[in-house]
Amino acid sequence: MRVALVAMETAQQVDSAGARRFERIGRLLADRGHEVTVFCGQWWDSYTDEWTVGGLRYRGVTLGSALASFCVRLPALLGAYDPDIVHVRPVPGEQVLAAAAGSRLARAPLFAEWFGDEQLSERRRTWAATAPTRAVTPSQLVRTRIREYGATEEQTMVIPESIDTERIEAVDPAEGIDIVYAHRLDESANIEDFLLGMAELRERDWTATIIGDGPKRSDYEQEAADLRIDDRVTFVGACDRQRRLELYRGAHAFVQTAYREEFATELLWALACGCIGIVEYQAESSAHELIENYERSYRVTDPQELADAIVDAGGFEHRTRDDHWDSHDHGVVIERYLDAYRDLRGQ
Repeated sequence: MRVALVAMETAQQVDSAGARRFERIGRLLADRGHEVTVFCGQWWDSYTDEWTVGGLRYRGVTLGSALASFCVRLPALLGAYDPDIVHVRPVPGEQVLAAAAGSRLARAPLFAEWFGDEQLSERRRTWAATAPTRAVTPSQLVRTRIREYGATEEQTMVIPESIDTERIEAVDPAEGIDIVYAHRLDESANIEDFLLGMAELRERDWTATIIGDGPKRSDYEQEAADLRIDDRVTFVGACDRQRRLELYRGAHAFVQTAYREEFATELLWALACGCIGIVEYQAESSAHELIENYERSYRVTDPQELADAIVDAGGFEHRTRDDHWDSHDHGVVIERYLDAYRDLRGQ
């Protein structure tokens, strides 16, 4: 299958979860032998208008991020490429309209990839939500949001984030880890509720590890000290993926309290590593969707319920792997994209 990905600004230019997911989809498709080209603003320092990184081909539509020129040139380039599918990011909104024109020239369906972290004006998000043949989101939370922008139920679908489950087996579990938390330490992390819950259990024997870094780290460290639990709470910083997997495999439970989460990717990794999931419900977080109907989990609404769930979690056996979550492996999830492409093309 020939797939045209459209993103004027790529993950090399914009560091966001949505941009990284979009290009990961491209690499996974290319790894399976499909012909994939990312139509983007040229970000590489070379006279050639094509560049390949990690098996993914990039085609420079313009030099840099000149939006007007990008939108003018894109339709003809897509038509000449003759793709089976045109798959576009919704930002900037103008590129969706240009991609729609190109998809009509190519007689190919237009597929839009919403992650939920896109910033668009009301008019542009309406364009981006209504122009595509199909819009995919990582969670029902984001799907509902896109429908509020004007997309229909038939137009939208959920395909979750994916992980490399084989990678889990390659690391050894860390020792001395009871409870683990992971999120960027910013204003949305809501570590306050996590720490308050742990403080309810002062009389019990436990240790907690907090993964992540950010502008609020010193405030959270001070809060742990004020609650007199800083001797049992360890802030380990951002950590690479291998170290995170070691900690998740060693831990008994993973606690999720963040206010905003389009998709709770770290929770997914932890669940696949055998952790019991304890999720505090938040209106702007999709984390509770992940553990719905999953036995080794708890949904809570406040720090006291969180503390109670941690105690109850002791009744579950400790695991370092749970193949229930193999349904979210890269290979399985990318097949869902291919099925959606084929469905749109009537194959």
